[in-house]
Amino acid sequence: MNRLKSVLQKSILIFLGCSVLTACNDAPKSSSEAKDSPAATPVLHYTVVKTHPHDTNAFTEGLQMYDGKLYESTGSPKELPQTESIVGEVDLSSGKIQTKVELDRDQYFGEGIVFLKDKLYQLTYLSKKGFVYDARTFKQLGTFTFPSKEGWGLTTDGTYLIMSDGTQNLTYLDPTTFTVVKVLTVTDEQGAVINLNELEYVKGYIYANVYTTATVVKINPQTGQVMGKMDLSSLQQDARTKYPQALEMNGIAFDSTSGNWYVTGKLWSTIYEIKVTP
Repeated sequence: MNRLKSVLQKSILIFLGCSVLTACNDAPKSSSEAKDSPAATPVLHYTVVKTHPHDTNAFTEGLQMYDGKLYESTGSPKELPQTESIVGEVDLSSGKIQTKVELDRDQYFGEGIVFLKDKLYQLTYLSKKGFVYDARTFKQLGTFTFPSKEGWGLTTDGTYLIMSDGTQNLTYLDPTTFTVVKVLTVTDEQGAVINLNELEYVKGYIYANVYTTATVVKINPQTGQVMGKMDLSSLQQDARTKYPQALEMNGIAFDSTSGNWYVTGKLWSTIYEIKVTP
């Protein structure tokens, strides 16, 4: 009997010990043990200041303010025979583009543009070729090649050309030799940010239009980290209401004089002038 009692006592002690261990293992982890979840990217807010007309035949690939004037570059998809690959000054009263440069649409598909030190640089889509023009006369000064498979958006930090190619990478090019200086990979709290398209460099940050979305991301040029996001889906919806044939948003330009941005898209009937706040 004593032996049986002893066995029962040991069994109870073992059971209680296992229960305590199980309870300890199931207890919530302390804050030091728990892995912190990534912080959400800050939202950039905006208000619409005014609207301007936009050419509905313009398949927008680039938009930039230069010397107080708004310039636009366009592409020419074969399935849209009314489109042209041109670069020109936008008449904000009519939306028409006063053509300064035109590429042979059977040979080249125009993409992003940027002005840097009295020169205009233009990318093409699949040709791996770019063009250089005099910023005043628009006379062609030369051509260049780039290593990316595709040319999309183009901007500058005042020293280098910065181009996108539809991936998560931004490639810095020397504007004289066109050699690659560095490649910046863009990420947010969820990982790589792909489909980076039209670009703008403003006050030390790179802004990128994310293709197929109505999102613009603010990028730290040292780390590639996304520091802010702007949702322009309400503008895209409005553009499609006004003109049902309107396609993706693509085209962001900053006016350093007014502090406003110009936003449009492929075949949109409207250019939106907005003011962005943190």
